[in-house]
Amino acid sequence: MPAVTVEDVLVLPRLPRLDPAATTFRPVRSLTTAPSGFEGEGFPVRRAFAGVALTDLDPFIHLDQMGEVDYAPGEPKGTPWHPHRGFETVTYIIDGIFDHQDSNGGGGTITNGDTQWMTAGSGLLHIEAPPEHLVMSGGLFHGLQLWVNLPKVAKMNPPRYQDIRGKESGLLTTPDGGALIRVIAGEIAGQTGPGSTHTPITIAHLTVQPGAEVDLPWRPDFNALVYVLGGRGTVGLDKRPMHTGQLAVHGAGDALRITADLQQDAHTPALDLYIMGGEPIREPVAHYGPFVMNTRAELVKAFEDYQAGRLGVIPAERVPHSAGEGDRP
Repeated sequence: MPAVTVEDVLVLPRLPRLDPAATTFRPVRSLTTAPSGFEGEGFPVRRAFAGVALTDLDPFIHLDQMGEVDYAPGEPKGTPWHPHRGFETVTYIIDGIFDHQDSNGGGGTITNGDTQWMTAGSGLLHIEAPPEHLVMSGGLFHGLQLWVNLPKVAKMNPPRYQDIRGKESGLLTTPDGGALIRVIAGEIAGQTGPGSTHTPITIAHLTVQPGAEVDLPWRPDFNALVYVLGGRGTVGLDKRPMHTGQLAVHGAGDALRITADLQQDAHTPALDLYIMGGEPIREPVAHYGPFVMNTRAELVKAFEDYQAGRLGVIPAERVPHSAGEGDRP
C-alpha cells in the first residue's frame, strides 16, 4: 500500500515505551466482519460499521472501504452528484486517484495518502469520480470514506472543504521501528495530524511489519475502533485474531495493543490498520440516506430543502483545480 511511506522509519519520532504496571490496555468488546456491497456507479465497498451500535461508534456514523480493486481500462467508477447535510465526509486514498467537486466551490484531486475532508454542514451537493485519464487506463484503486457526525450546534454551519496532502500527516514509529504510524487527525504521542475537526477525534493509518507489536497510547475519554485494511494480526492482551475487513470495538483504557502475524499473505506483506477514536457527542441521531440530523423533522426538512434546490446547484463546468493531475492547485 503506497499511501505515505518513508525509506527509514528509524529517523522518525518514536512512541514511548509504556509501563505495563501503569497502563490499562483496552479490552476488545466486539469483533465484526464487514459485508461487501456496491456504492455510487458500482464500485465495490466493505461496510465496516455494519452490525455495530451507533453508541459504540459515536462520534462516527459510517465507514466504507473502497476496493482494493485493480480496474481494467474503462472500468473505474465514482459517484454521481448527490447531497449531504449534518456531518463530515473524510475520504482517504491509499492507492489510485479521486476527483472531488462540490457546489460550494470546494474540490481537488487526492491520490496516495491524501485526504479530502468535506464538512457538509447546512448542506451541499458533491461528486467523487476517477479522473478521465484513470478511466481510460484503469489501475489500482483503494481508499476509505468515513462519516463523522457533527454536534447539533454545528450541523447548520456553512460548508467547508479541507485539502490534506499525505506529506502533511504526522509520522512516527514504535520504539523498535516495527511500524509506521500516519496521524491524519488528532494527536498520538505528541505528533499531530493536519485534519481540523469540530469534535475531538484521532484518525491514524498504521502499517505493522510481520511479527511486530504496537502499544499505542490512546485518550481514555475517546472510544477506540480498529479496522483491518489488509493483513492478519491480533488485538488486545488476549490476542484476539483479526484479518482483512474486520473491526474491533474496544472497551475502556488508555492504550491499545496490536500485533502483526509473523506470516502474512503475499498480497498483503504487512498488517495495515485504520484506527479511529473520538469524544462521543451523545446526542440523538436521525440518519437516512445522505443526511445525518438529530430528529425526524430535521430529516424531512433536509429532503425538502434538497428538492427545492436550497442545498446548491450543480456547476455548469468542471472546476479547474480538479483536472486529475494529483497536485495541489
